[in-house]
Amino acid sequence: MKPIRLVRGFMTVGGWTMASRVLGFARDMMIAAFLGAGPVAEAFLVAFSLPNLFRRFFAEGAFNTAFIPIFSKKLEGGENAQGFAREAMGGLASVLIVLTLVASAAMPWLVLAMASGFAADERFEIATTYGRIAFPYILFISLGALLSGVLNAAGHFAAAAAAPVLLNVVFVLAMVLADHFGLPVGDALAWSVPLAGVAQLALVWVAAWRAGFKIIPARPRLSPDMKRLIRIAIPAMLAGGVVQINLLVGRQVASHFDGAIAWLNYADRLYQLPLGVVGIAIGVVLLPDLSRRLRAHDMAGSRYSFSRAGEFALLLTVGPAVALLVAAQPIVSVLFERGQFTHDDTIATAWATAIYGLGLPAFVLQKVLQPLYFARENTRTPFNYALVAMVVNAVLAIGLSPFIGYLAAACGTTFAAWAMVGQLWLGSRSMGEAAHFDHRFHRRLPRIVISAVVMGLAIWVATWAMPGLFAVPGLRALALLGLVLFGMAVYFGTAIAIGAMHMADLKGAVRKGPGGA
Repeated sequence: MKPIRLVRGFMTVGGWTMASRVLGFARDMMIAAFLGAGPVAEAFLVAFSLPNLFRRFFAEGAFNTAFIPIFSKKLEGGENAQGFAREAMGGLASVLIVLTLVASAAMPWLVLAMASGFAADERFEIATTYGRIAFPYILFISLGALLSGVLNAAGHFAAAAAAPVLLNVVFVLAMVLADHFGLPVGDALAWSVPLAGVAQLALVWVAAWRAGFKIIPARPRLSPDMKRLIRIAIPAMLAGGVVQINLLVGRQVASHFDGAIAWLNYADRLYQLPLGVVGIAIGVVLLPDLSRRLRAHDMAGSRYSFSRAGEFALLLTVGPAVALLVAAQPIVSVLFERGQFTHDDTIATAWATAIYGLGLPAFVLQKVLQPLYFARENTRTPFNYALVAMVVNAVLAIGLSPFIGYLAAACGTTFAAWAMVGQLWLGSRSMGEAAHFDHRFHRRLPRIVISAVVMGLAIWVATWAMPGLFAVPGLRALALLGLVLFGMAVYFGTAIAIGAMHMADLKGAVRKGPGGA
């Protein structure tokens, strides 16, 4: 992949992910207005988290981590990549159908495993019902993720990146229609989950077919390729399991504080905007690119791709991290404080948002560093690192909860992310020059940090000078928009002025050329 096309790939995936995240905010604003932080909201959030938890194993998690490097190398080497994809899809579908049936029968125990604090109240029954409705989503989204991996490996990023938009469109329409016809909004949300999965699978299947990949599930069999896939996937699956245990620990801690699951979820949505836009873009584009370069023994190209991914990640996360830390309360207030979502909910969510913001660069740097291992078909080492991060998370989340309550879950998540980054970086020192950031990265890094500090000070002064403006009906949204645009202007203006970035970088990324993403 040419350097300009690599960055354009980041921009394509990031642009569609931004659209999905913006719609996701509209979705969460509506959920907050209709359901607040009440029992139905918390029950739905736990139920929806169940298929998403297992999705990390079978979709963009362990399975695709193993599948994409093998498929990319087969595609680069002119081997039967399409036949391998059919075998992989057949095996994946078989496992997921069995998993869905077992999970439906075991749903009460799964809900308790996710949120034992629900056991004594109405949330338990609601979450169990919603969980059985929503869980089949894992089958559709995981098969869709495999097809997305096929498209991404072939350099076709748009359709796969656009698929998550459909989830939020379906959610928003479900709530609008439920409200219009006087139906329970929580029920409508639960049924919209599998419906959205079908729509996402259909979109990427058609896109893959048009790209020349006619992927229909083949009868599962243990061919040499599938044995190799399973051998690589198992450590990645275990690593994914560790990540899910981290989330599980946090949700368990939160379930013992009324409203905390909802507060953490809304805070999670805020830091997921830059994380999704940048992290997903890097993860989607960088792994197949590094896999192809390593097969071609292009070490200089590998180092360039790795360095630009790191530079891109920090430029687009250090600034937002500072913004979430400095302006968490006005952001949460304007986006969510209406209907059933009170001012007390705003304060609680803002504290969690600020803590998550501190971990934002770490969450994205993981997406930069992990492909160094996965492209070499090494999933065991990241698993070992994830175990250490799990211990860090559990100790902090459980140990601090008697002192700072639900915020312990956010602290555990953030510190565990930095522990993971530290280990990944130290472990990559033995991989040669291709795994070392280049001179341009090291020159620009301190300038990125300076730009973020300048922006943070500017935002702090602006919020201090006009605090009441964010509470004025009819003006609060415009005030937040103005604050965001002001912060962006200061950040990128400073970055350009001191050389943290150059206009030529942006022009090169968006300039049309052959083989666009």
